[in-house]
Amino acid sequence: MNRTAQETARVAPDVMAGYEAVIGLEVHAQLQTRTKAFCGCSTKFGDAPNANTCPVCLGLPGALPVFNRRALELAIRASLALHCKIHEKSIFARKNYFYPDLPKGYQISQYELPLATEGHVGITLEGAKKRIGITRLHLEEDAAKNLHEGFADSEKWSYIDYNRCGVPLVEIVSEPDIRTPQEAYEYLYTLKQILEYTEVSDCNMEEGSLRCDANVSVRKRGAEKFGTKVEVKNLNSFRYLAHALEYEIERQVAAVEGGEKISQETRLWNVAAGRTEPMRSKEFAHDYRYFPDPDLLPVAATAALVAEVRAGMTELPDAKRARFETEFGLTPYDAGVLTATRELGDYFEAAVKAGAAAKAAANWVSVELLRRLKDAGKQIGDCAVAPEALAELIAKVEKGEITAASGKKVFTAMFESGERAGEIIAAEGMAQISDNGAIEKIARAVVEKSPDNAAKYRAGNEGVFKFFVGQVMRETKGQANPQIVNEVLKKVLAEA
Repeated sequence: MNRTAQETARVAPDVMAGYEAVIGLEVHAQLQTRTKAFCGCSTKFGDAPNANTCPVCLGLPGALPVFNRRALELAIRASLALHCKIHEKSIFARKNYFYPDLPKGYQISQYELPLATEGHVGITLEGAKKRIGITRLHLEEDAAKNLHEGFADSEKWSYIDYNRCGVPLVEIVSEPDIRTPQEAYEYLYTLKQILEYTEVSDCNMEEGSLRCDANVSVRKRGAEKFGTKVEVKNLNSFRYLAHALEYEIERQVAAVEGGEKISQETRLWNVAAGRTEPMRSKEFAHDYRYFPDPDLLPVAATAALVAEVRAGMTELPDAKRARFETEFGLTPYDAGVLTATRELGDYFEAAVKAGAAAKAAANWVSVELLRRLKDAGKQIGDCAVAPEALAELIAKVEKGEITAASGKKVFTAMFESGERAGEIIAAEGMAQISDNGAIEKIARAVVEKSPDNAAKYRAGNEGVFKFFVGQVMRETKGQANPQIVNEVLKKVLAEA
């Protein structure tokens, strides 16, 4: 089978079922520091090209790097969150390769002695739990950004923005424990959530703060020996990761079935074409000619520093989910929704602390609030409704001061204006009508207007009762107490 046929082949499901994928992910996360890894230049995204540069990050002769302590603290925090063994001594090395986005001709990274090893991430997929091992977590600096433009077939230009060059990263390398694209997706999602919770990285994939390379091979199901590994580079979205793995697994199975030998190479995901494409032959460690950087001292992650970082750790997502279930009596689903981000979980807890019933607050936050945020394209931090204001609204609904339907209208107004519930209810005259006499007067008028339906109800057709309820609610603009409406209508309709 030639390459063109191989890359477009569809493999029968029964053939695919006979193979197993072996997947490992290498995730690069930009650390949330104000300055770069080895100099004082800003890490701010979106500044004018090449504005945040200096002799150190441009690799000019005579410039010497000085390691950013904050980067080390964040890397230790990530290591603790991922249950890694932190090594007191780690070494920066020079990783030599010659691309225009690397002005020194090498990248400062870690190789033989990384900061941390032997960690793990727990994932849950379709109710089944699985632990994905982490081989290593090490520190390194980012490369610059290449920009390519083609003004005409004969005239193409490449530009380099060095603002990103030297930005501190952690690279997190998983064990080859992942077997499906769905597991890879869940692993990356869980890892991203942990890094965001601990404020190690903002994980903004659109800005390149979180990037993923996937190593994938296939083997006959039940075989112990791994197949030939192919690396798919720079997958910057969960969807692209899943699609690239699905394609690559099928491509490799088609090649093996066709008697071809898989080449160990680096490939790119072509989004428009929906396929992986060869980029270059896969490098080996010796190709980079690693050696310890003579300009940098060994990194000292002392027991005292690790203890200091550990003391400042926040509650991790798994622990928060479990606590929400036990402390607030939430379902696993609701707890999962409310702990999707640290900010959302904090918002929910603040509403409960302000007096809202936990289950009612969970419902309002997970349904009404999240829907409004999604429609408005906002994050929880941009919400005009403070947790205390939501608790006040929930209390008014629970006490019967306004109906649930009116409560949703009030919440919409609160979300748009930032006003408190009481102000909106007073201004709009939305207080719930609970006066039996007033409701009975309206109910009698409604029944008198529909004698035929009243006769049907008295003849045993209870289905028309909802009609009368609807009419009363319409006359009261939805403000009548539903329980009282039901009681009064039954009394009026029972009269001959």
